[in-house]
Amino acid sequence: MGEPHSNLTFQNIRRSMKQAVRHDHLVLAVLALIVGLFAGGAVIIFRETANWIQWAYYNTETDRFYWIAQELPWWMLLSVPTIGGLLVGVLVHWTLPDRRPQGISDVVEAYARKAGSMSSRTGLAAALASAASIGCGASVGREGPAVHLGASLAGWVTRKLHLSRSLSRTVLGCGVSAAVAASFNAPLAGALFASEVIVGHYSLRSFAPIVISSVAGTVLTRQWFGDYPAFFVSETLFASLWEFPAFVLLGVVSAVTALILMNGVRLASNVAKKLPGPAWYRPAIAGFCVGAIALVFPQVLGVGYGATESAMLMHFGFWTLVGIGLAKIVATSMCLGFGFAGGIFSPALVVGAMVGTSYGMIATQMFPDLSSGPDAYALVGMGAVAAAVLGAPISTTLIVFELTGDYALTLGVMVAVVLSSEITQLFFCRSFFAMQLNERGIDLKGEFEAEALKTQVVRQVMEHQTKGVPLHTPLIDIRKTLQTSPAGELFVITEDGMLYGTITLGDMHDLAFDSSHDDTADASSVARKHPPMVASNDDLGAALKVMQETGEDHIAVVDGFDTMRFVGCVHHRDVMSAYNRALAQAHHDEHDL
Repeated sequence: MGEPHSNLTFQNIRRSMKQAVRHDHLVLAVLALIVGLFAGGAVIIFRETANWIQWAYYNTETDRFYWIAQELPWWMLLSVPTIGGLLVGVLVHWTLPDRRPQGISDVVEAYARKAGSMSSRTGLAAALASAASIGCGASVGREGPAVHLGASLAGWVTRKLHLSRSLSRTVLGCGVSAAVAASFNAPLAGALFASEVIVGHYSLRSFAPIVISSVAGTVLTRQWFGDYPAFFVSETLFASLWEFPAFVLLGVVSAVTALILMNGVRLASNVAKKLPGPAWYRPAIAGFCVGAIALVFPQVLGVGYGATESAMLMHFGFWTLVGIGLAKIVATSMCLGFGFAGGIFSPALVVGAMVGTSYGMIATQMFPDLSSGPDAYALVGMGAVAAAVLGAPISTTLIVFELTGDYALTLGVMVAVVLSSEITQLFFCRSFFAMQLNERGIDLKGEFEAEALKTQVVRQVMEHQTKGVPLHTPLIDIRKTLQTSPAGELFVITEDGMLYGTITLGDMHDLAFDSSHDDTADASSVARKHPPMVASNDDLGAALKVMQETGEDHIAVVDGFDTMRFVGCVHHRDVMSAYNRALAQAHHDEHDL
């Protein structure tokens, strides 16, 4: 009884919206507000669920978890992540598509290939798996799962309201921006992250509703969690322009660190795939390894905000920073590679803080009068490593600033971020998410353009006036008809209108110029049977694929492969012309008002 009522409610909402407004701007603004509140509320529930699971395991809910973990008995540090990994593995195995965790890469794929369509059921299951992973102490982040959850809820709204592809994509971006903003208490960064990573461009049509959604999500979570930065750090000051070479070098070091982290995840994933047996037990192996690492470095457990803040406050010595950074890379690689659910942003922040602070200690010792202090380099390192991993230099820079509330080192962070991002793209790929998609055999380059081929079907561009020649047409008539055929090809049909074959001069071979067999041969004798063809309801992508595979510019069209009734011909030039028009319209919908 609940589902029909829900569908009816959404139908009424949709009908009322259509009657009340005829302008996309107002529709998008209203949807952005709704989606922003939905996503903000979902992030609150997700974070509280992770905290509750952590309390159930460790009797604490704090983000600064390592302060508690270093006092726990060794058997608990080993057993809890192991048991938690086993439960997460079973949950992922039975509830998620392809039996793997979901994340930001799936949101990027949904935007590029599925017009923003996502499953809310998958989103909820993925969020639960991520909350369980974080709660048991896995070295993963909570921001990626929050983004996936916000996007899934946005996809549910668009599906219920039957929105157009263009509107669906924009609303998906709204869900992402609200989730990012709610997770970090960073409304500006949330809006830019959605445009930079998911949408891929900035335009008034998409950016305005994304901002509305980001603000709505932030307001809601501030009411729940309070309005304060994620990290409490001492105020940093920019010491000297002569410090810029040090920031440049830190950008290079951060790029190398990001490459090690991402390749570590890929290596762990390849090792995990080679293990015998089902995949659901692999997170338990990672959990045990993380627990063993935590016996020495408890800072690797959980999202790691406590370790990040401690590094920025100079609570660790140089070799402790190096050890935590290396341990966090290994722990994160194991967790993400072996099947724990969660994100990579928080681990990247932890690693970046360790790299930046240890680098800052060396720089300060060498040039004490020119250094802004190790804590300043911690901020720069956080931004540079995280930006290289996410492939989002602009929004990541703003996230770091809004997380810390410290804007004094803007120029230094920007220099390091740009350099680390460029180096990472040069030697690896655009981002960690692009790496994940590539490993699944998905290349998003050109996906937006290729989708334009699916917006029209063959019957819209085919030549309906094309007439087939009867099966028993004499050869002399075949020659005459071929000479006047613009396509240089004839389609042979049976008496009941079914496609029999095609004839070109090449198909006729010697009979093309030999008239001695005109009395004994006809169209059926020279026709090429089983020619390439498409159905009238196939999309243009299918038609173009047939043309590319066969090398033919003119393809027969049938009403269906079950009846094989010949209805016309489609030409390569017409397919490409329609494709160009659809592509131009798609770009117009994405960028213009």
